[in-house]
Amino acid sequence: MTADATPPGAPPPDAVITLLVVDDHPVVRDGLRGMFDSAPGFRVLGEAANGVEALGRAAVLDPDVILMDLRMPGGGGVDAIRELFRRGARAKVLVLTTYDTDSDTIPAIEAGATGYLLKDAPREELFGAVRAAAQGRTVLSPAVASRLVSAVRTPRAPGNEPLSAREREVLALVARGTSNKEIARELFISEATVKTHLTHVYAKLGVNDRAAAVAVGYDRGILG
Repeated sequence: MTADATPPGAPPPDAVITLLVVDDHPVVRDGLRGMFDSAPGFRVLGEAANGVEALGRAAVLDPDVILMDLRMPGGGGVDAIRELFRRGARAKVLVLTTYDTDSDTIPAIEAGATGYLLKDAPREELFGAVRAAAQGRTVLSPAVASRLVSAVRTPRAPGNEPLSAREREVLALVARGTSNKEIARELFISEATVKTHLTHVYAKLGVNDRAAAVAVGYDRGILG
């Protein structure tokens, strides 16, 4: 394959790129739709207010690129990205969020996101990122790229890594005595995903079971 060849499954370079916009704020969705629909070479096929809704819309609309926020009530972006990847979805996911902490960026990239931009990115930078994502090329904002490099070069001490927003939600539900099945129902995720989150929680807190995780959670102020 030559350097400028189109990757398998990617739209031709001159094709209109179709998008699905996922964000829990209607004004943000409206703004992004207006921005892309008024620019040549893009077409917004639909919108979703959370990760769970995004999965259904993506299956029906089959967009080239999904603009995905991360922290959304009713279903976060990282779980949706992970599920899209598991399903073998054709769409590339470009995270567009206000959060650039390690606990947000690293899980999103590990879940399968093609790129990660912050919402303060200039209009032309966002257009370029969507075009690159559609072609399967990784796009990272400078701040996020710097964080990822630092995370790779500076391993965290076991039991001292911060929990992600979703992991804190799971731990809080565990502290209330909620079963894995009930947690899955409340957070709109699978039981397998709940178990994965718990495994990460145990590793980050340096514990081996639910009771110890809750105890450490209270001790560190994670649970209040």
